[in-house]
Amino acid sequence: MSNTLRPYLSCVRSTLTAAMLLENFGSQTVERHNKPEVEAATSKEVLLKPLMISRNENERVFIEPSINSIRLSIRIKQADEIERILCHKFTRFMMQRAEGFVVLRRKPIPGYDISFLITNAHSETMLKHKLVDFIIQFMEEVDKEISEMKLSLNARARIVAESYLGTVSDRVRSCVQ
Repeated sequence: MSNTLRPYLSCVRSTLTAAMLLENFGSQTVERHNKPEVEAATSKEVLLKPLMISRNENERVFIEPSINSIRLSIRIKQADEIERILCHKFTRFMMQRAEGFVVLRRKPIPGYDISFLITNAHSETMLKHKLVDFIIQFMEEVDKEISEMKLSLNARARIVAESYLGTVSDRVRSCVQ
């Protein structure tokens, strides 16, 4: 992990750990229902103050805690148009397989690239610190993965351009002769 990323991720880790105090809380409007309150938003008194942790204007985390769930939305760093496209394709690929990543939402909230929903059931069946570790590891790895995809894309484009320019220059030489 780079030294510039470490304070950002440690802040996200400590905030998420503090917000992970979830309990089983039934719906106040429908008997015998237990919906994630951060999604249902049926009662304002069970929603806690949302928190935004920002590294810069393009990279931030939005944590929306409630009494029985936490929604964590991540805006991934995208410096240029290629990174925007790669990020969109990568997050779309992940969200299509959301059932395999139990806490991943199929659709992010507007303005963010990917969202996670952690409910009290998740915190009861899984280790809380492992859930936090998964989120932090995901945040570390997604930047690396997009950077690697961009390097690979640039290398492939360079090979294609050299091949194309080589055949064009061969044709020009044959036409000149």
